[in-house]
Amino acid sequence: MPIRSLRRSSLSRLAIGLALWVVTLLGAVPANAQGYIARTLNVPVPGGVAAVPLGAADRAPPASYQGRRVMVIRDSDKQWIALVGIPLSTKPGRQALQVQGGPSAAFEVRAKEYAAQHITLKNRRQVTPDPEDLKRIERELALQTDAYRSYRDGVVPSNVLLDRPVGGRLSSPFGLRRFFNGEERNPHSGLDFAVPAGTPVKAPAAGRVVLVGDYFFNGKTVFVDHGQGFISMFCHLSVIGVKVGDEVARGAVVGKVGATGRATGPHLHWNVSLNDARVDPAIFIGAAKRP
Repeated sequence: MPIRSLRRSSLSRLAIGLALWVVTLLGAVPANAQGYIARTLNVPVPGGVAAVPLGAADRAPPASYQGRRVMVIRDSDKQWIALVGIPLSTKPGRQALQVQGGPSAAFEVRAKEYAAQHITLKNRRQVTPDPEDLKRIERELALQTDAYRSYRDGVVPSNVLLDRPVGGRLSSPFGLRRFFNGEERNPHSGLDFAVPAGTPVKAPAAGRVVLVGDYFFNGKTVFVDHGQGFISMFCHLSVIGVKVGDEVARGAVVGKVGATGRATGPHLHWNVSLNDARVDPAIFIGAAKRP
């Protein structure tokens, strides 16, 4: 082979190697080189969000994490980013995002410790349900799991920096290890607001109502799909003001605060889910403590 061809071949291999190296390091782009959404929402901890850069192609590159499609939107710097929900059960360390038509993109999950919360309930069935309750809980869990797994492809959320659904003081934060009457149960999967019964609950972004119901643990509940696997859930409501299929505008009232289900008093419990992972809603309203 001529020397010139050898040189071109070597340079080509070098260019490909450099390109793959850059893709591998995409998850470690300096904060000051990222767009506004990535800088604001990137909190890559268990129960947090990873903002993973995907380049500046003409079209959004489809991506998935742990077998679930993730949201891909264009940031202020014109780069595509994947907003990845990280389950609370995730161990710290390197994670991979699968990108259609290209190499995987890596990001690092950092460690975070969550506090504990001890709650006393008078209704013992809310701590240790009887057999009939368990059948009901199983049916309701299946409905809610399906709602969390909604994915409307091609829908760009009206806003990913969310409005607060109610005013008032933040009470129980996300991720608390919870003990009911001394018995440990699932960690707190949302954010609580200490507000009076009857306070209107407003959609933090536009969306479609995908589930409403009155459930054993959650009480009166509304699920709103904001698009691309980005879901809000509001529970313990006193009144539900919408029905399945309703398109709600940002700021539209979806219900009123109450104390239905497993609740010790009136408050709003708000869940946010990305790619079927419950994540800290405080991240989206600028109230999260960064590790």
